[in-house]
Amino acid sequence: MKLSAITDEISQDFEHALSVMAEYGVAGAELRGLWGTNIGELSEKQAKRAEQALADAGLVVSCLASPFFKCDLAGSEPATAGRMHLAQARSYGEQLDLLDKLCDLADRFGTRLIRVFSFWRRGPLTPQIEDSIIAAFDEPLAVAERRGVTLCLENEHACYLGTGSEVARVAERIGSPRLAICWDPGNALAAGEVPFPNGYEAVRDRVVHVHVKDAVMPAGAPEWCVVGEGVVDYAGQFSALRDARYEGFISLETHYIPSGGTNEDGSRPSLAALNRLVKGRS
Repeated sequence: MKLSAITDEISQDFEHALSVMAEYGVAGAELRGLWGTNIGELSEKQAKRAEQALADAGLVVSCLASPFFKCDLAGSEPATAGRMHLAQARSYGEQLDLLDKLCDLADRFGTRLIRVFSFWRRGPLTPQIEDSIIAAFDEPLAVAERRGVTLCLENEHACYLGTGSEVARVAERIGSPRLAICWDPGNALAAGEVPFPNGYEAVRDRVVHVHVKDAVMPAGAPEWCVVGEGVVDYAGQFSALRDARYEGFISLETHYIPSGGTNEDGSRPSLAALNRLVKGRS
């Protein structure tokens, strides 16, 4: 297991975020928001600056945390129904153009992983909607095959596939080597699943990237907290990852901001906790 962090969970100042990560021995940077710009809108000048910052810090890019398929499954208008992390709203018809740019950026930053979603949840996940989601991945996976990237389908509670069991079932039905799973136990918790062992047991054979956040659920909705201080069994989760000889990245996406504090104030104790968890210490 290798440590990573979504850099804007620490700071929009990309260089500063990398310096904080270096303090905790983080090896990989996951790119989402840099200097107030989402990865899908990154300019040529910003991309060059990011390349230099990564080289100076001696870090690799673990994954592009893209907003691909954070859109409505039907309809021609851009729409949002959850967090966009600076990304502009795009319609379904605009998604393949976004994917082309993401593939270019993946080539540039030396990663083969692009995180993707499963459309805004606008009601229950019916068999018909699941079939439509599967069909929608035909063209993106053809692009992924042509460009040599892997689309990492994340379980996201604001989207149709929020639990481990849901993303695992859809990934199994699609059956493409270019589609893997980005496993997020915190999102599974928010979607009503027991993340470990239940959710993880469903996804374990297809996980290539892991996001980590933790929460308490006082009223059925997540209140994000320091990793290890919530209800997700991360000690069990990390033990299972070690037993499975997982060699991918563990990427912090804490979402936690302490009262009166900053993103960095929320991320630092979670980075320390991740170091302990990776080493098998509570």
